[in-house]
Amino acid sequence: MFQRVLILSLLAAAAICAPAFAGERPVPRFVSLKADEVNVRVGPGRQYPLKWTYVVSSVPVEIIAEWDNWRKIRDWEGQEGWVHSAMLSSKRTVIVTGEKRTLYRRADAASPPVVRLRPGIIADVEDCIDGWCRIEVRNYRGWLKRGDFWGVYPDEAID
Repeated sequence: MFQRVLILSLLAAAAICAPAFAGERPVPRFVSLKADEVNVRVGPGRQYPLKWTYVVSSVPVEIIAEWDNWRKIRDWEGQEGWVHSAMLSSKRTVIVTGEKRTLYRRADAASPPVVRLRPGIIADVEDCIDGWCRIEVRNYRGWLKRGDFWGVYPDEAID
């Protein structure tokens, strides 16, 4: 009888926990900051000191480790720290890097330019194919070469 109760208890626990594990996401992965103010800490918990605070939402970051409800992130400058998972969004964004970049009407450098983007501009990612991603920034929509921004893996497909 005891053995049967133990087995049923284990099966019930597995059924309850299964949905939590079924939706786990791979590490590393890109996400963005959800809030206008996000504290970055030295370790995974409020007891750890602050390293710095982001004061802009939608900044793309890469999750490089997870512990409980805390995520270790890396930004486009290579800075790393821990943030609470509630401060992160699955919304995909990128940040323009290097020099001024051209946003094209189509995924072709010979197509008409839409606008020139300054480094540091944050844009929403809509789609990525081959060496290009379709982005939207401040009511402009077009295609940007993958090497012109940070926030998408080289061979990542985004639909």
